Amino acid sequence: MKKSWLKNHPSMVMGILNITPDSFSDGGKYITIENAVAQAVQMAEDGAEIIDIGGISTRPGFKEVSQEEEERRVLPAVRAVREALPGIWISIDTWRSEVAEKAVLAGADMLNDQWGAKYDPNMATVAAKYEIPICLMHNRKDSNYDDFMEDVKTDLLESVAICKEAGVSDQHIILDPGFGFVKTKLQNLEVLRRVDEIVALGYEVLLGTSRKGTIGWVLDLPANERIEGTGATVVYGLAKGCSIARVHDVKEIARMVKMTDAITGKLPLTE
Repeated sequence: MKKSWLKNHPSMVMGILNITPDSFSDGGKYITIENAVAQAVQMAEDGAEIIDIGGISTRPGFKEVSQEEEERRVLPAVRAVREALPGIWISIDTWRSEVAEKAVLAGADMLNDQWGAKYDPNMATVAAKYEIPICLMHNRKDSNYDDFMEDVKTDLLESVAICKEAGVSDQHIILDPGFGFVKTKLQNLEVLRRVDEIVALGYEVLLGTSRKGTIGWVLDLPANERIEGTGATVVYGLAKGCSIARVHDVKEIARMVKMTDAITGKLPLTE
């Protein structure tokens, strides 16, 4: 392990690297290897400790691509980023276990599954086999909640159970409240407001609010003008106990993360 995943370490910034033509805010920018590596290097210089590489857009109305196309997009990028940044953490953003395993063999260090190991339970098997962290995002096929937050926590614990059954250790399980996924705008705000209840489940929590539609709705701003709104959600989430921020605007958010850690005591400082 390059870094402990136990509680109370300084918070981490995960930089988003979409190898897609259609992502909602940066689609098409990094589909060439040269541009992808340049962006990864820039994000690392700006403070990202994790680069999250994904080959399928998750924007509303996205079209799912074949496994072959996903692999064609992400595997060369993983190899190239690993070569350029040998010390960086690389995350593979996929819900397909075969893609995940090939990415790990190409140099990825962790899995980021927006379906929480429920779309393909073998995702948990890959995490256990290679003894690597897996991020389990809250997602579901319908929005019929009986008790919103209780249902969110139950759904996440079902994902945890899949992982533990496969042999994933507790310290390698990361939860993501799924801000922006199968939730109304007000529910997105509620899951963030009450994210400490997810932290209380006992696992690291990743927050993925960057440039999301709910921020645009509140501020009435397009995706490329949501840095301040994203920063507000990240600072709030870290204060509530989240420990990883997944963002597009690494430089600005990394500064906010460091300052928040100094305030909360997660960043050891001496005068």
